[in-house]
Amino acid sequence: MMQLCKVCSEHTPKYRCPACRIRYCSLSCYKRHKGGCHPVQQFIPNGTKDAVRTDTWSVADVLHEEDFADVVPLEKLQLLGQSKELKDLLCNPHLRELLRTIDSADSKGEAMKAAMQEPLFVEFSDRCLKVVEKDAQAREFSEVTDW
Repeated sequence: MMQLCKVCSEHTPKYRCPACRIRYCSLSCYKRHKGGCHPVQQFIPNGTKDAVRTDTWSVADVLHEEDFADVVPLEKLQLLGQSKELKDLLCNPHLRELLRTIDSADSKGEAMKAAMQEPLFVEFSDRCLKVVEKDAQAREFSEVTDW
């Protein structure tokens, strides 16, 4: 299914609004859109630059019902931002470009398949999984030894 620009509904979108995540095709469409833009997340000035107020959107707003099996709790996702290993990997411009390509792709699945051919992206994915699964593995170990 080919997507159309959410502003003009005529062309294939190439860009995504950083505030509300809608897809648009050109600078003129972005300029038309930004006056009525409704951000999907708001930052809270509480001393940390990474704090996000999550009451403006929910996971259900961005996922389909069949995607819920793979949902990672917000608490675990926040651990990703605290990982020095991930921050070091994200200094690589090639990895950042791969992530932008996936984010802007019409077919996320196809873009992920292509990215998984890149050793750098595989390393990034593995590190992400280690961070979010570390707590789960620790709980499983404690359940096995807690008898």
